[in-house]
Amino acid sequence: MGSKGGGGENGKFVLACDSMFDLEGCIKPALFLAEALIEKGYKISIVSPVMSRNVEAHLRSMRIEPVNLHARLLSGKFGLSILWLEAWAKEAFLKLNSRRICDDHPVLINFSHTLDVPSMFWYLQGPTFAALRDMERELPIGYKYIYKILKPFIEHADRKLIIKLGGNSAFAVANSKFCASLYSELGVNVEAVIYPPIDCKLFHPTTSNPSNDYVLTYFGKETRFSLIKAVADRGVKIKAFGSKIPFIPKGLIKHPNIELLGRVSTEQLVDAYSNALFTLFAFTHEPFGYIPVESMACGTPTLTYGFQGPSESIVDGFNGWLAKDDPEMMSKCVEIWEKGFPESIRLNCLKTAQNFDRSVYTEKWMELFRKFECI
Repeated sequence: MGSKGGGGENGKFVLACDSMFDLEGCIKPALFLAEALIEKGYKISIVSPVMSRNVEAHLRSMRIEPVNLHARLLSGKFGLSILWLEAWAKEAFLKLNSRRICDDHPVLINFSHTLDVPSMFWYLQGPTFAALRDMERELPIGYKYIYKILKPFIEHADRKLIIKLGGNSAFAVANSKFCASLYSELGVNVEAVIYPPIDCKLFHPTTSNPSNDYVLTYFGKETRFSLIKAVADRGVKIKAFGSKIPFIPKGLIKHPNIELLGRVSTEQLVDAYSNALFTLFAFTHEPFGYIPVESMACGTPTLTYGFQGPSESIVDGFNGWLAKDDPEMMSKCVEIWEKGFPESIRLNCLKTAQNFDRSVYTEKWMELFRKFECI
């Protein structure tokens, strides 16, 4: 890989991403920006430690050149989260992923935490050690025991990798003010904050008469499952979406007040958001928070914590609600479930969501590119 640089040779830019088994989550910022650059006539390549065949085919259909490094990951049966952690470990401890890169084009933006490559910009989406630290109390006993043993090694390796990635990029851009603060504490100079994008043409209300007979929530590796169970025990009807993960507590799987939707399509998710009374986002760690913003785009407010990334998109009582801790979250959840809320909050949600639309996101990047003469 060549030295740090901004402009691409012959109008070509390279974006680096984490492992790409699907096109969701932390992959969206790179894809939306790639599409915008293609529309402006630039040629785009995306490099990743490993890509699924479906992802490669989709990138080609978008006129994006996929650069699959074919990293060997052995933890597939444990889910995507463990696969990502394995890819991170290969880079953090052994630098195995970036060793596979052999072309000479400078990376315009490194969206990855698993590829230590020279780049013009590094898009910060959250340190690995911080996420694991916040998740610890919700881990099952076996996972928690393993993590306690590995914790000091993980934190040391991640801090070292962050310093290397920061030194290998000319400028750092964070996906939230909270995320910027995490990296600033580690000595990374953050140039700007650009919130991740959603597509408001995809995420929009599907009905003017929501059923309002359930609360929607998300089950993932950062979920505070103990809070979800406590709320369901109080009689709140919950629908939970998200890929199956190996450590959903058994008490939630067959709970009479919880319906597990599993992995859903975008269309199904939009409809689930649109018909929910509200979205409950009980997280352990969240640098930004797609779920509250997606929910708002569908006209549905979110109840979550008043800290970390989600507190930057939600204004308490205006487009959702913020709780300071678990007891307040639980009492507020039951209160809204039983009493409802003013219709004006749904309208405020739609207005707020427009601030996170992909058009706003890409224009902020274009402003940065013009500032640093990348385009």
